[in-house]
Amino acid sequence: MFSFDDRVVFTIDPRLTHQVLTATNHDYVTELAPFAGSSALHAAGEMIGPWMRARRVVRPALGDAAASGLDGRIVAILDAVLDRTAGRDVDVLPVMLDFAGQAVAELCLGEDAAGIPELLAANHAALLPFEDADYQLPAWVPSPRNRRFVRVHRRTVETLTRLVSARRAEPTRRPHRDLLDVLLSAHPAMTDKSVTSTLWSVLVGGHGIPAAALTSIVRELAIRPRLASDLAAEAGPPAGTEPYARLPLAEAVVKETLRLSPPAWMMTRVACTAVTLGEWRLRPGDEVLCTPYLIHRDPRWWSQPDVFDPARWETARPAPGTYLPFGSGSRYCLGAAVAMRQLTLATSRIAQRFHLHAPNAVAAEPAFCGRLAPAGLRAEFRSVPFGL
Repeated sequence: MFSFDDRVVFTIDPRLTHQVLTATNHDYVTELAPFAGSSALHAAGEMIGPWMRARRVVRPALGDAAASGLDGRIVAILDAVLDRTAGRDVDVLPVMLDFAGQAVAELCLGEDAAGIPELLAANHAALLPFEDADYQLPAWVPSPRNRRFVRVHRRTVETLTRLVSARRAEPTRRPHRDLLDVLLSAHPAMTDKSVTSTLWSVLVGGHGIPAAALTSIVRELAIRPRLASDLAAEAGPPAGTEPYARLPLAEAVVKETLRLSPPAWMMTRVACTAVTLGEWRLRPGDEVLCTPYLIHRDPRWWSQPDVFDPARWETARPAPGTYLPFGSGSRYCLGAAVAMRQLTLATSRIAQRFHLHAPNAVAAEPAFCGRLAPAGLRAEFRSVPFGL
């Protein structure tokens, strides 16, 4: 544990990391948004109560039952996205962003999802310059990246607000078909603003993280054709998009990829009160950086930590704070079950239907910017003839 400067502390100690994550909402708040302003820390504290109530509403709709209920649609969306590549050499990350955007938009908004994947893509592009920047200009500076971010964010909020208002105005209540239905039927009722912000959080979380993880998975399968063959054998021959049985090897591949290449490779928390962390006294506004990427590769907690070994998950029982692909504590990722199921199905389906040809897979090093993914990974998804 050490300090970058007088306001930022960095730790790779699982015990301290677990302490920070479990104390979020009490001693810490999550990372503040771009242009949050000087009052953001106080505003973030005030939002804890409404956000936790929203999480309680959302949790059942994103649990294991909901995840498995989406199997057919997830596979159908993936098939459509990959079939459009027609065996061409493509940049893998944008393809997986397309898939993840469609999947999470349907989960959240069902038949009203049209245009939402494009909005997610626009937000992803608008945020990249901030994630890769060495500095941040104040919001009032009319730089191109500032103007673009504000413009895209405003359009997104307006679109979601309009969808929420229109759905709430429907004359008859219908069975729950998507996350928006669940939010609008909450008791006590949630405000339109709270529904919109909750939708936005789930949409953003379900877009970039699964896409980055799948890009890393494609790299691992391209490097290991024998593993891809074993996954295809586990899935059996392609037979439509019906729900799958449990896929233990595919699940282990996902878990191991998330260990070695966690998309959320660094987590930031901001102290909202005076608090002690290890030997450091933190003041309100001080930041703590926790790095799952380094914790997941620490030989004190993992045997042969730099080796890609899905078989370790037959017996692995990580200690608290040593495996954090979805965070920990009260802000543990709400969509973890859906994300794991989606990634497991996608991993199995890719191996089942395609031979991967990716000459630059070994050289595609992870890019530590935004969500961790292999930089510039390109691949051909070559369809496997039925019966081969």
